[in-house]
Amino acid sequence: MIVCAGASEQFSFAKPIGIGLVDSTIALTRLCLECKPEHLLFVGSAGSYGKLSLLEACVSTHARNLEGTALLQKAYSPLSLNISHHSPYVSRETLPQVVVNSSNYITADEALCTEFLAAECAVENMEFYAVLRVAEMFNIPAFGLFVVTNYCHKDAHKAFLANHQEAKARLEFLVHTHWKHLQ
Repeated sequence: MIVCAGASEQFSFAKPIGIGLVDSTIALTRLCLECKPEHLLFVGSAGSYGKLSLLEACVSTHARNLEGTALLQKAYSPLSLNISHHSPYVSRETLPQVVVNSSNYITADEALCTEFLAAECAVENMEFYAVLRVAEMFNIPAFGLFVVTNYCHKDAHKAFLANHQEAKARLEFLVHTHWKHLQ
């Protein structure tokens, strides 16, 4: 099954699950209970902490749930904030494999990018941690496919809007070229 966030980021080949960690968890859990998918592919946009270029594609089977305040040692969590998953559908030769950070907040401070990179995160996407967590609970192989729409800085939203349509077109091309059989 192929899923996406929804709203402005919908695809004809993907089921929308909602934006952010909470809505995506609820909707994807419901889908897994109703449809019992054999695999999950999440497709979406991502913000780069500086390692990947604009409109570059990447894949991931590894996500973190880190907030900027934790990286600055101003907060902590007793929860496990790191999840790694397996998927037989990810080719290690074609696209860069990265760790994705997921948070309900979009990074707008360039100084934090260095901290996220030090935590081995290359990009951020609001939903991916939730997708891997639900996949883990249902023992479903899962991975994510992302295209970078923006760097994480004060003009991140403006860059996201400028690059979003092209990113969606690239995601659509990649899915139809490599992973259409996962629908």
